[in-house]
Amino acid sequence: MRTISAQKITDTVARLCIEANTRLPQDVQAALDKARQEEPWPLAKNTLDLLWSNLSAAREKDLPICQDTGMACVFVELGTDVHIDGSFEAAIHEGVRRGYVDGYLRKSCVAEPLFERRNTGDNTPAVIHTRIVPGDGLTLRLAPKGAGSENKSVVRMLVPADGIEGVRKVVLDAVLAAGPNSCPPLVVGVGLGGTMEVAALCAKRAAARDLESRNPDPRYAAFEDELLELINRTGIGPQGLGGETTALKVHVEWAPTHIASLPVAVNINCHAARHAEVRL
Repeated sequence: MRTISAQKITDTVARLCIEANTRLPQDVQAALDKARQEEPWPLAKNTLDLLWSNLSAAREKDLPICQDTGMACVFVELGTDVHIDGSFEAAIHEGVRRGYVDGYLRKSCVAEPLFERRNTGDNTPAVIHTRIVPGDGLTLRLAPKGAGSENKSVVRMLVPADGIEGVRKVVLDAVLAAGPNSCPPLVVGVGLGGTMEVAALCAKRAAARDLESRNPDPRYAAFEDELLELINRTGIGPQGLGGETTALKVHVEWAPTHIASLPVAVNINCHAARHAEVRL
């Protein structure tokens, strides 16, 4: 049994909040740079260059990549042989509070969604998704999620007869509806199967994956490539100004489902696709 202190978790999450919001991950940098080199439309290429300049300025000046520093989504893999000395979720919430307050990041979380919508003042609570896994490790992956992309998420309850064509239509319709509002080029997460909420969580995990990753099932990996090609044929382009780079990557995650169901969820990330990860 390995013990990890709640204080260490808090310190780590606070650092991840600032890192994820100010420094673009290497995988996203590589994808954007590749798009800049390959985009044939002059206006689209110039737009990608401007996005790159913004990202470079954020890194050099230690400022947020975007003014919308999002809600803090934390993906946790907690080993069965780990003992947390203290309150686990409270440690994560405190890390988010410290990171957003000390890092001068915009606080975007309201305590209640419909009536008062009063800002909590420190971007808490975090959104926490925990998996219990074998071993004595603890992995924390923080993915800030801004509203411009999150608001374009969709969940559709298809039936098996809708098949792969139905899934294609849901994904393309979601991207077309998002248009320029989610700051393309996008990273698109697609979740299939499970129940309604499982499909949505699959899509969220897919959108937060490293860009160089592929689904381990070759059928789904090929489907990721196909969806990316279809999305880039829409011509929406960087920031909706036209071009061949509407998305940088499409990721698909799936779960077992009911014989009568085919849930489909789409979760979109903007071109920054912010995330930072630490294994303790």
